[in-house]
Amino acid sequence: ALLAGSAAAFAPAQVGKASTALNAFENEVGVQPPLGFFDPLGLLKNADQARFDRLRYVEVKHGRIAQLAFLGQITTRNGVHLGGNIDSAGHSFDSYPNGIKALIGSDAIPLAGLIQIVAFIGFLELFVMKDSANGAEPGDFPGDFRNGWIDFGWDSYTDDAKNFKRAIELNNGRAAMMG
Repeated sequence: ALLAGSAAAFAPAQVGKASTALNAFENEVGVQPPLGFFDPLGLLKNADQARFDRLRYVEVKHGRIAQLAFLGQITTRNGVHLGGNIDSAGHSFDSYPNGIKALIGSDAIPLAGLIQIVAFIGFLELFVMKDSANGAEPGDFPGDFRNGWIDFGWDSYTDDAKNFKRAIELNNGRAAMMG
């Protein structure tokens, strides 16, 4: 007994876990191995739930854009293009190069075409792709663009299945944003 008591004197002391504002978000969807909660820039330091929801909305949206861009890059580099002409002058979709060369260089999309693309994206941003934080009907989570209209069976999933699918979307979006 004396030996056990002496050994206990050298055991490390139990230290309580410090509570920080970051701990509030450690159980959110997307906090998973191997990184766990990852905030290297400290954007959530002293943040509230509204700030977290805004950043999550931005992460989901940029992840979706990056995934579409990645798939567009793969598709066009494999020679798959829309059929027909892109303009009234008779230029076909495949007459323009892939990647960054479609924006700069001698064979690039004309400035008027680029302005149309930017205007269309702006229209979608301002009037279509809205979640409840931006004036639409409340959704289930940040980045929920259904706006009470489109469903595709989402409401038929269990809460665990919804969280699993949201985590998959976050991870795929993060991977696509990394390139």
